[in-house]
Amino acid sequence: MKKGRITCKSERELVYMRDAGRVVARTHAELAKAARVGVTTGELDQLAEDFIIRQGARPAFKGLYGYPATVCASINEEVVHGIPGPRKLKDGDIVSIDIGVEMNGYYGDSAFTLPIGDVSIEALVLLKSTEQALWEGIARAREGNRVSDISYAIQSYVERQGYSVVRDYVGHGIGSSMHEEPQVPNFGLPGRGPRLNKGMTLAIEPMVNMGTYEVRTLLNNWTVVTLDAKLSAHFEHTVAVTGDEPEILTRL
Repeated sequence: MKKGRITCKSERELVYMRDAGRVVARTHAELAKAARVGVTTGELDQLAEDFIIRQGARPAFKGLYGYPATVCASINEEVVHGIPGPRKLKDGDIVSIDIGVEMNGYYGDSAFTLPIGDVSIEALVLLKSTEQALWEGIARAREGNRVSDISYAIQSYVERQGYSVVRDYVGHGIGSSMHEEPQVPNFGLPGRGPRLNKGMTLAIEPMVNMGTYEVRTLLNNWTVVTLDAKLSAHFEHTVAVTGDEPEILTRL
């Protein structure tokens, strides 16, 4: 996390962030078409890297804090930071794909969880609820609100559905660095934390578990899994605070 003051982006900076965000969105669209039974997460990673480079952008995760790949591909009970490799997607899996892009010195970051093949109703409901939790949070990303208004909206929605929100990993500011201030937790009481001002850009990303919110990290020092081995889903968009509705920078 880049420490320091919270920055409000100029319109010129937002243009650059929209460009990066569009590449993220296009890459997600390519992977959504390719993710199917029998495809390896390593193949998805290579597809993403090649596509991002063809757009004139750079994979932002590769090398960040030593991370070895272009995307994070987290399957089933894996919450975040799943390292792509030879593992094949199986019928009934869910896979969370997190993509970051740098372009012209600015960043975009988003994640989606995809169903693979014939997925259980319980898993599909988890995915739908996690995506809705993201929209609940984004709706509070308004000038004059506080960061924890986003957090509270996400947590309260998730817990009403009978799920839990991960507490060890949070959303973040984003701009000329991938990780900037402020942190954006997915839990907490409303009316706390920094006030949201026009030009602030945030990566809002609920990570929602079917069971306990507790997690652990595997021996590769990257992949985070649920402590009880139950399913987890992850949805994320990069959002700009405006004088009106929040602007989603990572969608087409």
